[in-house]
Amino acid sequence: MSQGTPAIPTAPAVKPPFTWESAVAKVRMAEDAWNTRDPQRVSLAYTEDSVWRNRAEFLHGRAEVQAFLRRKWSRELDYRLIKEIWAFGENRIAVRFAYEWHDDSGHWFRSYGNENWEFDERGLMRRRIASINDLPILETERKYRWSAPGPRPKDHPGLSDLGL
Repeated sequence: MSQGTPAIPTAPAVKPPFTWESAVAKVRMAEDAWNTRDPQRVSLAYTEDSVWRNRAEFLHGRAEVQAFLRRKWSRELDYRLIKEIWAFGENRIAVRFAYEWHDDSGHWFRSYGNENWEFDERGLMRRRIASINDLPILETERKYRWSAPGPRPKDHPGLSDLGL
C-alpha cells in the first residue's frame, strides 16, 4: 500500500448472521477491496477452499482466485467497480454491480452483473457465483472517474443514483 492510500478493512470483520447494516457494510468493503486491484489482498476475503463461478469459469481455492484476478486486471485496464446490495439472508448476500474498464486497444466497456455470496461463520466468503455481461461504451460515456486504483469516494454516486 502506498503512503497516503487509506487502509481498507478486510471483509471478514463483518460476520453472519447479517443485518441490513452489516450486509451493506460487507458489500462496500468488498467493493473497496476489489478497487485496489490487488489479487493477494482481495483473496484474503475468501476461504482457502472457496468455490467460484465467474461467467463460464470455475475456480477452487485462493490460489486460483489470485491467478484469476491477476489475469482479469491485466486485461481489464483502469478498472473501477461499484457494487450495490440486492438482498441478504443469515449468511448470504446478493449484489448487483457494474464496472468500467478498457482493453489494451483503448476500447471502453461497462460490465454489468449479479453475484450471490455465501459466507462461513468467520465472515469469509466460501461461495461466489457471478453472472456478467459486457457493454461497449465510448470513453465519453464513462461514469466512474475517480482516481484509481483505490476506493470509490464516499460522495461518488452509487449504481441507483447513476441510473444503472
